[in-house]
Amino acid sequence: MNINLLINYYSSHRDELLAYVSSRLGGGDEAEDIVQDVFLRLLTSGRMVTETTLPALVYTAARNLITDHYRRRHSFDAYEHYLKHTSRTADNAESVLSVSEITAQLERSLARVPENCREIYRLHIYGGMKVSEISRRLGEGYKSVEHRLGTARKAVRQALVRYA
Repeated sequence: MNINLLINYYSSHRDELLAYVSSRLGGGDEAEDIVQDVFLRLLTSGRMVTETTLPALVYTAARNLITDHYRRRHSFDAYEHYLKHTSRTADNAESVLSVSEITAQLERSLARVPENCREIYRLHIYGGMKVSEISRRLGEGYKSVEHRLGTARKAVRQALVRYA
């Protein structure tokens, strides 16, 4: 990679890229961090960079880092909401379900689905097997296994939603 090309591009287009990132994040230090990360990634990547490809790489990397930022923020917000919700209900010991109660409810909800769906679900959850592994083990098609796993998941979700 031509480091001088990257240095020159950074010097002349940093403010433009910062404005692009800031417009999507609402400004702040996070925009500065993302702009720095863009150029750091380009410096450490083994990609061939030319004057023609550099602008596209810069904006693609910036867009991906912005998306990652929002994903992390969404996950953090969801977890924070969960913690606030559980801290309010944790005072009441009767409202907290034990692992055995959840497992029992899981098994009751699985009893409502066909046996072949139950078997696939148990192999996936308790056995830690992927759909492709289950498919090979049972000698069935990948899509068939995937569909039946989805059916079992849906039944379990509907049953457990009452406890959420």
